[in-house]
Amino acid sequence: MVDIATRVYNHTWKIDPIVRSVLDTDFYKLLMAQSIHRRHRDVRVTFGIHNRTTSVRLAEIVDEGELREQLDHVRSLKLTRGESTWLRGNTFYGKRQMFSPEFMDWLENFRFPEYQLEKRDGQYVLTFHGPWVETTMWEIPALAILNELRSRGVLKGLGRFELQVLYARAMTRVWEKIQRLKSLPGLSISDFGTRRRHGFLWQDWCVQAMIEGLGPAFLGTSNCLIAMRRDIEAVGTNAHELPMVYAALADTEEELAAAPYKVLADWQEDYQGNLLVILPDTYGTTNFLRNAPAWVSSWTGIRIDSKDPIEGGEEAIAWWRSRGQDPRDKLAIFSDGLDVERIIAIHGHFHGRMRLGYGWGTLLTNDFRGLAPKGGLDPISIVCKVVSANGRPAVKLSDNPTKAIGPKAEIERYKRVFHVGAQEAQPVVV
Repeated sequence: MVDIATRVYNHTWKIDPIVRSVLDTDFYKLLMAQSIHRRHRDVRVTFGIHNRTTSVRLAEIVDEGELREQLDHVRSLKLTRGESTWLRGNTFYGKRQMFSPEFMDWLENFRFPEYQLEKRDGQYVLTFHGPWVETTMWEIPALAILNELRSRGVLKGLGRFELQVLYARAMTRVWEKIQRLKSLPGLSISDFGTRRRHGFLWQDWCVQAMIEGLGPAFLGTSNCLIAMRRDIEAVGTNAHELPMVYAALADTEEELAAAPYKVLADWQEDYQGNLLVILPDTYGTTNFLRNAPAWVSSWTGIRIDSKDPIEGGEEAIAWWRSRGQDPRDKLAIFSDGLDVERIIAIHGHFHGRMRLGYGWGTLLTNDFRGLAPKGGLDPISIVCKVVSANGRPAVKLSDNPTKAIGPKAEIERYKRVFHVGAQEAQPVVV
């Protein structure tokens, strides 16, 4: 077991780079990249960092030189022979050769494209421009770098014993959470914590704790590198960027309204089995389900992200029943800001009514709340989202208007097209 406190105390970035492999990313990124490479390799997309926690002024905590060093290091990475062999030969979701030879040829030659970095009002403005299949690969590394550099900035100057006590407290917290979850009947839970983790070594420690503490109830991790090294399942499907780009490329309002379903049609053609999980909240869950084509209800399940989990789960059950489906055969994955109390509440409410899965993210891999003065290590809500596609602005509405992204006029247009009425804002923790 790695002595994390000593590694943090003695680290230099050349020994412990924040992102140490092309595979130090989430599995859904590779799945989406393959689909993008197959269908949309000529689309040009801009991604940008957005720190929703504006009270944390990252440009005053994270040194610009260190940030550039880490970003430049990522640009030097390439897939190793062993990593390529794992992707080509491993079984994912029961399927061998999940990744086509054409995509693997591209990935083996892939290098991260350039980035643009500047400071504005105490925050970093970090953007990535270029072919969609290349810029999409920056999302997870960029977020991981900013979060870990913030952690290092806060911890800088602490002594070895101070760090040992801090990490001992954090480890105890994680282990106590795991012990509480262990009692839930039929638990299925995965690590979704790469993008806003405290650090790579800490995420790896949390995964090892889950393996030992939860046994078969722990399904795996979204992090490809950790999945490979720990010989566990890599898990994930797709994300909001697909409908955001498809919608931005729509030429008419009819095409705009149909964009989320075009995403699913393409995904269904590319992937089958357990990868058929809908993510309906990009432009409002209720309207999405109301207008979904009949074939969508036959999919494996649904990921309930930005809606209140109880409300969202009940809506999914009612929708499946209205479409002649038995909810007990369906899977609901909950993933938004989960921690133990919320998981226990969701499980108690829905257990036995549908199959349940949990993607435990930031509050697994970055719960240092209260362990540093003035909340210096409390997790922040920071995202890397599509800004534009082929020069057209991208929009996300979400079930929670606090998470809406895009120019104001475009947001209003999307609300009209997708029949989104009044929404109640919910606080965003992470």
